[in-house]
Amino acid sequence: MYDESEIIEGIKQKNEAIFKFFVEKWQKQIINLCYNFTHNLQDAEDLAQEVFIEVYNSINRFKGDSLLSTWLYRIAVNKSINFINRNKLQKILNFSFLFKEEDNIDDNYVIQHYDNVSESIEQKERIKILNKAISSLPSQQKIAFTLHKLQDISYKDIAEIMQLSLPAVESLIHRAKKNLQKKLIKYYESKL
Repeated sequence: MYDESEIIEGIKQKNEAIFKFFVEKWQKQIINLCYNFTHNLQDAEDLAQEVFIEVYNSINRFKGDSLLSTWLYRIAVNKSINFINRNKLQKILNFSFLFKEEDNIDDNYVIQHYDNVSESIEQKERIKILNKAISSLPSQQKIAFTLHKLQDISYKDIAEIMQLSLPAVESLIHRAKKNLQKKLIKYYESKL
């Protein structure tokens, strides 16, 4: 309906219809991105709201040297990391809370519905193990891996979001894969 320049100008002019269009277009992706960092749907929704408020309030600082979506993702990543730091979640990177039942986790948001209950339980357990492994990655690796593998963002766009060179992003993702492989092998070997 609106192109990027119309959206930027509309937000600058505080046009509510254009801003609503922008939010509706990007809301799900931003919630998913925040969820991949927080592992809590309510926190992800709150962070997404903060991201859109930040865009609305600071659109005049958008330089236009990247796509608006790149800037939006950069804000979402920064807000997610700040949230984690603010809540001292980095001190509990083992994410032990993933192994207890939480009423506020919407499993359908993370995994698809399965007809076979035991298959669903096994899938949930695998996701918990993978989330724990991803969460234990060094910060830059976790960000790059999450953006690429869980958000399906290209290396080029990740480089813009993270303000790194393309080779640096490629290296981060390569090291993240290697680290995850080691962690998962170690975990499954310990279960034998």
